[in-house]
Amino acid sequence: MISYLEFEKPVAELEQRIAELRGAAEGDDVDISSELKRLETKSADLLASTYGTLTPWQKTQVARHPSRPHFRDYVEHAFEEFVPLGGDRCYGDDEAILGGFAKLDGRKIVLIGHEKGNDTASRIRHNFGMGKPEGYRKAIRLMELAGRFGLPVVTLVDTSGAFPGVEAEERGQAEAIARSTEACLALPVPMVAAIVGEGGSGGAVALASAERVLMMEHAVYSVISPEGCASILWRTAEKAPDAAEAMKVTAQDLASLGVIDRIIAEPVGGAHRDPVLAATALGTAIAEELDRLARYAPHELKRLREERFLSLAS
Repeated sequence: MISYLEFEKPVAELEQRIAELRGAAEGDDVDISSELKRLETKSADLLASTYGTLTPWQKTQVARHPSRPHFRDYVEHAFEEFVPLGGDRCYGDDEAILGGFAKLDGRKIVLIGHEKGNDTASRIRHNFGMGKPEGYRKAIRLMELAGRFGLPVVTLVDTSGAFPGVEAEERGQAEAIARSTEACLALPVPMVAAIVGEGGSGGAVALASAERVLMMEHAVYSVISPEGCASILWRTAEKAPDAAEAMKVTAQDLASLGVIDRIIAEPVGGAHRDPVLAATALGTAIAEELDRLARYAPHELKRLREERFLSLAS
């Protein structure tokens, strides 16, 4: 059952009409195949044209779609032999940030990412993908393991931001985020980060300070949410569409600015319409980037990251 966004209403109406025609035709001798084919073609064309002209705010809505694939979905369809590792060896475990050993096309890697959950219970368990200090410290521990064993690091970023609760601040949220960012930059092994949904604030940067940063076609990446920006600048969240436009949050804008390196095409209508195809495309792109980075020595990888982020400030 597809959950339609507000701007998809014309597509929803067409697809509902197609479903009604199919239902009415069951057990009926009347041939409506030509009409069904016409409507299906029209629906597919409308979906393609709609998603080909999305505004930044509409892309934000797609990135937050409740059925969009998350970390566990990508693990299932793009990676093999995932062995989860938990805990930060300091306070506890954080289920908003998951990680462990995995394989990608036969290559052993360390895989880390945000998990938002796919229903009410799992979203609460994973804290809606908002990492706590112990989550970022777990990520640091896994990156140190990767460096020790010479394994490439792959991160899948999908968070509205780090958890802003009092308990997170008490346990050193800002320090944990800064240390995680530092750990990314200091890695002696290749690192590829992929923004697969929302890339929000420091909570995203802490897992995305890599030499190669990829983005799914309809993902977003920004220093603050459009609603948060609108509330600060205009004192109302209703200006979120304007904020999204001004902040250049889309993969297309960020690629033109040099913030990201590559855009991964999604199935027509977004990754939520075909998670398996989206995961396959993601896995292929990450594998290609790891192949390119395999020839670099540790000091060259660190230099690549240094040059990359210093160039953004110039």
